[in-house]
Amino acid sequence: MLFARGLTRVARSGYSRSRWILCYNGHQLLRHTNHFPAPIHSSEQVLGCRVIYSWVSSALSGIGKQAHRQSSSVEEQLDPFSLVADELSILANRLRSMVVAEVPKLASAAEYFFKMGVEGKRFRPTVLLLMATALNLPMSRLPPDATVHTSSVELRTRQQCVAEITEMIHVASLLHDDVLDDADTRRGIGSLNFVMGNKLAVLAGDFLLSRACVALASLKNTEVVSLLATVVEHLVTGETMQMSTTSDQRCSMEYYMQKTYYKTASLISNSCKAIALLAGQTTEVSIMAFEYGKNLGLAYQLIDDVLDFTGTSTSLGKGSLSDIRHGIITAPILFAMEEFPELRAVVDQGFDNPVNVDLALEYLGRSRGIQRTRDLARKHANLASAAIDSLPRNDDKDVQRSRRALVELTQRVITRTK
Repeated sequence: MLFARGLTRVARSGYSRSRWILCYNGHQLLRHTNHFPAPIHSSEQVLGCRVIYSWVSSALSGIGKQAHRQSSSVEEQLDPFSLVADELSILANRLRSMVVAEVPKLASAAEYFFKMGVEGKRFRPTVLLLMATALNLPMSRLPPDATVHTSSVELRTRQQCVAEITEMIHVASLLHDDVLDDADTRRGIGSLNFVMGNKLAVLAGDFLLSRACVALASLKNTEVVSLLATVVEHLVTGETMQMSTTSDQRCSMEYYMQKTYYKTASLISNSCKAIALLAGQTTEVSIMAFEYGKNLGLAYQLIDDVLDFTGTSTSLGKGSLSDIRHGIITAPILFAMEEFPELRAVVDQGFDNPVNVDLALEYLGRSRGIQRTRDLARKHANLASAAIDSLPRNDDKDVQRSRRALVELTQRVITRTK
């Protein structure tokens, strides 16, 4: 136990004082800064950082696994979603009321994915509400210059507002993505662009972003505004990276991970950090919240990439194959390409020809691409768990329960089948 605590202290000091390089087989993937990772150039001399990261990463992974074992041994079976079910219901009602517009058709389009029974599990708001409780500080301990001035009720309302803003940004990005991908369905129903046309779908996405901006301004916190504005920039950057890639970039794991951070993980990581900032938490704790969100988001997308090939079936190729049919190369194919370099020629030819899709699936089936992607997702899930384990001790039962629920979510993300 003393050894584990010692590692936790190392993790805290390392996160707050160092820049991190995430390495995969010698390739530099992501650098951590206080705000968001920047592209890393191979010419940089990062040996010292690589060694430090490798050691601490292993330590944190071990702590994350230990935290999960401890949470699993607790008799109480935690359902992260049920812990915040009442708040999620309130949040869903508020979201529906926030997208009311003067033009009925625009309002109908904007609320399309906020309707009862269609809204999904509200994964991101659940994470943020749990994070808000996990970082709870008694009001007497808040610093004098904290952003909260009146009561814990006001703080919770402001944190709920971040969850609402995050969900609006997320849904807006889905609407725009469906137009770009020419998708017919979303969440088991017809996509908005399929039902109402591309123009209205784009306008509905823009409308949601404008509503998110209005809500964001009401928080009157410039750092939080900056964080979530950066998220929107990242979403655009990630989508552009996906649309305009060179042959070498399509086959680069570094490029893939950077794009994945921008498209998926930036939203949840910066939103988690915003929750911490509103609570008046320290820079150290804010970075831990950011790291949890970043690694959870990366793990989530890696499993998404696996499910695109496997779906709910154990036999390869039974997924939707949406990415590869759109010419998008993800982690499973990238790993397969390392084992079978001849797959690169197939990728370069493109996948307009169904024969090339079949060839790629054949190589993937012979490789460890699926398993290695799952392994990488598990590593990020463990790092997310370790970030929670490294938060300052708090004996409050609600705080402890929320932290266990956040760790439980990391395991649900990597074991899901849909």
